[in-house]
Amino acid sequence: MNIKFEEGLSKILQPSQILKQEKMASHTTFRIGGPADYFLLPSSVEEVASVITLAKEADMPILCLGNGSNLLVRDGGIRGAVLHFGKEMSDIKRVGNTLIVGAGCMLKDIAAVAAKAKLAGFEYFVGIPGSIGGAVFMNAGAYGGEIESVVSAVTAVCPNGRVRRFTREELDFGYRHSTFQENGCAICEVEITLTDGEETVIQEKLDDLTERRESRQPLDMPSAGSTFKRPEGYFAGTLIDQTGLKGLRVGGAEVSKKHAGFVVNAGGATAKDVVGLIREVQRRVYEAHGVRLEPEVKMIGEE
Repeated sequence: MNIKFEEGLSKILQPSQILKQEKMASHTTFRIGGPADYFLLPSSVEEVASVITLAKEADMPILCLGNGSNLLVRDGGIRGAVLHFGKEMSDIKRVGNTLIVGAGCMLKDIAAVAAKAKLAGFEYFVGIPGSIGGAVFMNAGAYGGEIESVVSAVTAVCPNGRVRRFTREELDFGYRHSTFQENGCAICEVEITLTDGEETVIQEKLDDLTERRESRQPLDMPSAGSTFKRPEGYFAGTLIDQTGLKGLRVGGAEVSKKHAGFVVNAGGATAKDVVGLIREVQRRVYEAHGVRLEPEVKMIGEE
């Protein structure tokens, strides 16, 4: 217990916004993960700035979390505080062809709003089961599109508690990379600039991409999305499939029988099971093809 941190929190957030020993399995799409010491639910950029300033003063480690869709929290949980960007920070405002979106807003919801507003360019991301904050953090992509193609600016709170607006040129986007992976700033709002389009055409594309995802991916089982990054010149799922690893299990973790690029929680999986399965897949694929697979899933917390 950190008395200084707790006393400070009580002056920033309401009791309902402060959870203790919250199981992270309830907040990740893998449905895996031990407890976080503090699980906080800010509702504004100002609250985020105040909490981050307090955490620095109280020497409290802090982690930002959106939908938890590209994350494996280890079984020992997280020491410190988790700042959760959820529905409390998911507003969408339109200014011309730009949508100003709270970090906790789900990508599918942004896609729906954009379609209704006859704004094109966000369709690629309808099938990614994450929030816009997490998508920007890792420059998420699907079906040939990456989030960098539509992001024009980001408002974030830096480790010193200062609110800063990052321009498009300052975001340092790359394959599954953004500047936020190094600078420690908490993404709070994202500006998305789109182009004029026809609602029926946009909706047709959304429906097509949704159907393709539903028919090919194991959406009926908990997972963290694509488990491995795409190795240059290959597709991870194809290599795993060619190695004959569909259905391979370690404890409750399984290589999906539907799409080999996904490790799924087949029932009661622990983080230890998932890590063990990932390592076994890496070993066998390297033996068979000489290709080293790198996990796309971010692993955090204590064993």
